[in-house]
Amino acid sequence: MSSLGLVQVYTGEGKGKSTAAFGLALRAWGRGLRVCIIQFLKLGEDYGEVQAVRRLAGIDLMQFGGEHFVRKGRHRKEDAERARAGLEKAKEALTSGRFDLVILDEVNVAVDFGLLGPEEVLEAVRSRGEVEVVLTGRNAPQAFLDEADLVTEMRMVKHPYDQGVEARPGIEF
Repeated sequence: MSSLGLVQVYTGEGKGKSTAAFGLALRAWGRGLRVCIIQFLKLGEDYGEVQAVRRLAGIDLMQFGGEHFVRKGRHRKEDAERARAGLEKAKEALTSGRFDLVILDEVNVAVDFGLLGPEEVLEAVRSRGEVEVVLTGRNAPQAFLDEADLVTEMRMVKHPYDQGVEARPGIEF
C-alpha cells in the first residue's frame, strides 16, 4: 500500500475542521509534498489561514465562494455554479499528478446545502490515484464517512460565542 492515497473527513459541529486541514497542509508542505486547497463557499482574504497560505510559495489555494454568506435552502444559482466550478477544479487537481495532498475545504457543506451531490464528489475522489484527500465541513454525508479511511468529528463542548465573545482575528478567522 502506498504511503499516500487515503481519504480523510473532518466533520462535526465543533470548531477546527478547516484549521486542522490547513495544519495538515502546512505539515505536508514542510515535508516537501505538493499541496492544493480548494475552498467551497469561501471567498476572500478575511481568513488568517488564507493569508498565511497565500504567502507560502508552493501551496495552491483556490476559492469558489461568493461575496455573500450562503444559507441552507436559500442558495442562489451562482452558488451552485461556483460549487460546480470548484468540483471541476478538484477533479483536475486530483488527477493531474501535480499534487500529493488535495484538501476540499467545506465540500461537506456544499453537499449538505444541495449545491453538489455526494456521488459526484466521490466520483472525483475515487479518480485520485495516490493522492491524499481531505474533505472538511459540518454534516458530512454518510457516503463520505463510509468511503473515508479516517474520520474526525469535532464536537462542541463549550465555545466563547456562548458568552457573547465575537470572532477574533487570528483565533476564529
